[in-house]
Amino acid sequence: MTYVIAEPCIDVLDLACVSVCPVDCIHYEEGVDRKLFIDPNECIDCGACEPECPVNAIFPEDQVPGEWSPYIQIDATWYTDRGAARVDVDALKPR
Repeated sequence: MTYVIAEPCIDVLDLACVSVCPVDCIHYEEGVDRKLFIDPNECIDCGACEPECPVNAIFPEDQVPGEWSPYIQIDATWYTDRGAARVDVDALKPR
């Protein structure tokens, strides 16, 4: 299992979760991305990031609220096709 960053992170990009991640699996491109992304292949399911998020955007994959379930795939997609993930984020929460 992995952790997922959902919609509340969009346009917030607080980096507190990044600083506590022991495997550095949370990424984004500054000035391009609207949210942070957790690499599902690198996440060790430690949970260190979840309590650090000031907007409660981080969830264990099996506990992502239904309305935010698309972010499970979006986080995974970002690591193989960043452009597609960005389009999906914009479609779910237009600017």
